[in-house]
Amino acid sequence: MPTAHTPLQRDIMLGVLARLAAVFCVACVSAGAKWMAAGGAPLLQIIFCRSFFAFIPILLHIRSTVGFGALKTQRPWRHLTRSAVGLMGMSGSFLSVAYLPLVQAVTLAFSAPLFMTILSVVLLKERVGWHRWLAVFVGFAGVVIAMRPGDMHGSPLGVFFGLMGAMGAASAMTSIRSMPRSESGPTIVFYFTLSCSVVGLASAPFGWITPGPQMLVVMVGTGLIGGIAQLLLTAAARLAPLPILAPFDYTQLIWATGLGYFVWGERLDGWIIAGAAVIAASGVYIVWREKLVRGL
Repeated sequence: MPTAHTPLQRDIMLGVLARLAAVFCVACVSAGAKWMAAGGAPLLQIIFCRSFFAFIPILLHIRSTVGFGALKTQRPWRHLTRSAVGLMGMSGSFLSVAYLPLVQAVTLAFSAPLFMTILSVVLLKERVGWHRWLAVFVGFAGVVIAMRPGDMHGSPLGVFFGLMGAMGAASAMTSIRSMPRSESGPTIVFYFTLSCSVVGLASAPFGWITPGPQMLVVMVGTGLIGGIAQLLLTAAARLAPLPILAPFDYTQLIWATGLGYFVWGERLDGWIIAGAAVIAASGVYIVWREKLVRGL
């Protein structure tokens, strides 16, 4: 029988379903950002829409669960640091989808676990064995394969922004790992969303576009879906261990491929599939080694 320290099979299944739903939402957010960029929306307006409208599901969740008292923090500078690197990650991700086919930009985002391994050594002073270092090198080889230097669908600038986004995401996760336990998940999500909204709003006098009805729907929908994605990711992490959840993140490639094809006529090729498979394998291996080392 399962003990109090072992997640029930039902909880693990619910966690996997929540992760799959979150991954679908993340793919939709990337597609929404690409749509807004193609419609002429500047980066910080896109970030504002993604963050401000995400407050609706996030605040409803906080009110119905932990309560607004949980938003009190004694570590404002920690939240500011996490928000800064998270904003860098979001900016890189949104710029990447503007320059590259959707599935290529998503493939680059999967290099985040590779950067996390490097940052855990540099910032958290963790010891990383040769197994995980080898996985990092193999993963970056997968990035090279997927991007096909000399024959890109997009541009070197898009690749740079995609890697910047992955680096920012990895930095944000590393920052969260260093947070005191007193800072809850809803607290971290709230201050990150607030920071991005404020930064985005501050750019309004410098050239926001006036959206038409269709663009307005995409702007609001992207934010709502982004907030739901954050809540689903949090729920999944509480229900199931990370080593079980991590492989399901790569289903985002399926959604990105479908959205890219039906909305923009983008086609998947063998190089992207091969590179994504290599990156996925290295990422899963890194998570597996983390499980062994930490005894998760």
